[in-house]
Amino acid sequence: MGRIEFNQRNVIMIGPGQHYATAKNEVIKTLLGSCVAVCLFDPKAEVIGMNHFLLAADRRKVTQFLDSRAGYYGVHAMEILINAMLKLGAQRQYLQSKIFGGANVLSLCADNILNHYDIGGMNIDFVRQFLKREQIPIVSEDLGGHSGRIIYFDPTDFSVYRSLIENKYEEIVSLQDEEYRYFNQASEDIHSAGVPVVIWQDTE
Repeated sequence: MGRIEFNQRNVIMIGPGQHYATAKNEVIKTLLGSCVAVCLFDPKAEVIGMNHFLLAADRRKVTQFLDSRAGYYGVHAMEILINAMLKLGAQRQYLQSKIFGGANVLSLCADNILNHYDIGGMNIDFVRQFLKREQIPIVSEDLGGHSGRIIYFDPTDFSVYRSLIENKYEEIVSLQDEEYRYFNQASEDIHSAGVPVVIWQDTE
């Protein structure tokens, strides 16, 4: 996580596995490929937050995201963000969301395992299921495709500004490498945690 200045305001840069919540006039920024970022806000308390996560998985296909090891990792990322916002005065019943990312970026890696999965699509399905279950409205979304995204979350009016990463080979490769390392670490973390509820379907 890092800080830069933008239009005389702090910009908080978050990376894979990170989150940030604030009640200050700070902009939150992240760079997305297959990962998903959920931008949450409580317009009454004027609290915003963003996370950046990638579902963990292995060589099997997740059939029930919210009750699986992969889903556990995403639920954990969401609850951490929500709790951080509640500590700043937000209330669950007023939370709204904007969701971004889930591009089919990791499938372009040379790794044969990931070539069989639409990791971005899994992340999109998960976050939609989670927000529906938690009754958090999705105000807007920009999901899928094959391009990375840079997003800025502005607390003044809860706008999210998005630009696509296209035709920038070095940036795309760097993004793939970063998310691939995060994907592997996330998978190791949840397996070592011994999460008890697992629903899998073996692929053919």
